[in-house]
Amino acid sequence: MGEKNWAGNYDYRAQRIVQPADLDELREIVTTAPKIRALGSRHSFNDLADTDADGVLVSTAALPGDIRIDPGARTVTVGGGVRYGDLARELQTAGWALHNLASLPHISVAGAIATATHGSGDRNGNLSTAVAGLRILAASGDFVEFARGDPEFAGAVVSLGALGVVTEVVLDIRPTFDARQRLFAGVPWEAVLERFDEVTSAAYSVSLFTTWDEDAVALAWLKEIDGAETAIGDDFFGAPALTEARHMIPTMDVLNTTQQLGVVGPWSERLAHFRFEFTPSNGEEIQSEYLVPRARAVEAIRAVRELAPVIAPVLQISEIRTVAGDDLWLSSAYGTDVVGLHFTWLRDQAGVEAVLPAVEAALLPLGARPHWGKLSLDADGVVPGLYPRLDEFRALADRLDPEGRFRNPFLTRLLA
Repeated sequence: MGEKNWAGNYDYRAQRIVQPADLDELREIVTTAPKIRALGSRHSFNDLADTDADGVLVSTAALPGDIRIDPGARTVTVGGGVRYGDLARELQTAGWALHNLASLPHISVAGAIATATHGSGDRNGNLSTAVAGLRILAASGDFVEFARGDPEFAGAVVSLGALGVVTEVVLDIRPTFDARQRLFAGVPWEAVLERFDEVTSAAYSVSLFTTWDEDAVALAWLKEIDGAETAIGDDFFGAPALTEARHMIPTMDVLNTTQQLGVVGPWSERLAHFRFEFTPSNGEEIQSEYLVPRARAVEAIRAVRELAPVIAPVLQISEIRTVAGDDLWLSSAYGTDVVGLHFTWLRDQAGVEAVLPAVEAALLPLGARPHWGKLSLDADGVVPGLYPRLDEFRALADRLDPEGRFRNPFLTRLLA
């Protein structure tokens, strides 16, 4: 077929990609295709979104994208294929906000939720924790709805696309707010390792950017709610505040990043790292991420630092950020607060796959869960054992898709 994912590191095996314009057309495809998978913004770096060679990929981009705000319930109902950037702008215009955004606002709502994609912040759950309801077109052609409080709701939210095509999502919203971003250069490793909780709780969201082989963490990126009390002035644990905007990757154009230097603006223009109107890169990268239980975070950071000489040749930048725990069965933060160790690699598939065994040997024994949509290997099949509710999810998937038409090699490896 010749179609690739956004990064260009994965070639889809599917026979064809179709883009239905309405739900009737979608139902016809879903009920007739022998194998099928929903395809969002193509930001998965592995085979999660693909199907078999005789299968069909369904792009959700042209499906109805109505955005309906219910002020009384404090929710918004949105089409699954809508991008977060579009949703954020609509909400801001109407005086509402989401609790957080991922680094990229270009990703689709349903795809981000299905993979437990996240932003950052000690008290902020991943994007899927904002879900209050889902409408899924199952393999039978029937719509199945889940609402918070239903027995299987917590299993349906982070679904990996195994249950059907998510056509509509209900999200919690809150009144709009303003925020600002400040950057600090050269945070001592001693502060990060010995005062980790103080470092990450210093703002609404704290991201640490490093290449692991530095004498100090290159950048601390703080997102602060305007009006909130802060003890951080022009010094962050010994790191001075920057007076010029900075991209986390020095060779990249800073114009692609959201406004920095403490300039106050709406949440919709601050919580993501990158501007919606720009493409932050040409996809010339591969990403991996491992979500480590917070109690093991410092141990994990020390372990990766020891691997710096191994990973440096294929690494562009790493980001360390925090996510609050939740009760969603396949969430990478299920049952525990976590710390994400994110790796933005060069687009060197062989080179990255050569270093991942060392990274995973250091992190998986600590209970690290790989991000579902990013590149990992799990050669020893450790990951399924990290999800206590996996058997219940398997039963839910079997019930909604008894013939396994939404099943693909990725899910087979996980659920077999």
